[in-house]
Amino acid sequence: MSNPTAWEQVLNQFESFCKELKPDLIVGIESRGFIIASAISTKFKLGFVPVRKQGKLPGEVIKVSYELEYGNDVLEINTAALGSNKRVLIFDDLLATGGTAKATSELITKAGGVTVGFGFIVELIKLRGRLNLPKDIPSKSLIKFH
Repeated sequence: MSNPTAWEQVLNQFESFCKELKPDLIVGIESRGFIIASAISTKFKLGFVPVRKQGKLPGEVIKVSYELEYGNDVLEINTAALGSNKRVLIFDDLLATGGTAKATSELITKAGGVTVGFGFIVELIKLRGRLNLPKDIPSKSLIKFH
């Protein structure tokens, strides 16, 4: 992200993915996902919604618990953030085991939205995180490490 040329290429590649999926809202997963999601949402004049770890959002929240490779965690979204049947594109910097992305998609469903895609800058292929994501939802990773 510190290289403006590389960052522009990242955004351009995600821009085409966004145009293809036609989301109503962009969700960013805490915390580096916020950077990507807010840039894309600004570019497309779409709302940005943060998904955060437990206890960090104001107001009423919806929660989902999920397993990590080293324990459990909880993600939250504000109850008023989505509205019903909004098409949501989720961004994060890294796809590792897929637990956080899968939990975020479950959270979107609980909040009344529909996940239409996942975008990641980096995917760690050996950890097979893509297998934990819903098979019918498109996923784009720009860099894949084996």
